[in-house]
Amino acid sequence: MIKKGLKVIVLAGKDKKKEGEVIEINRPQNRAKVKDINMVKKHVKTTKEKKGGIVSKESFIHLSNLKLVATKTKQKKVEVKK
Repeated sequence: MIKKGLKVIVLAGKDKKKEGEVIEINRPQNRAKVKDINMVKKHVKTTKEKKGGIVSKESFIHLSNLKLVATKTKQKKVEVKK
């Protein structure tokens, strides 16, 4: 199961074979945002607090296009005493 904070690899699309960390998940639509993957340009309007312009940010990717990267798990060493 893909969760926030896990490392994944992209299986399809323009960022195929790239790795990244999941930063957000949208469960109802089966989509996830991955850090520095599927970058899109958004036009942001100027407000009192923020300056407007063109901003690059991550977009959602369908979960079927992601695969978990094998993480090293700690295995307990079992020693037999004789």
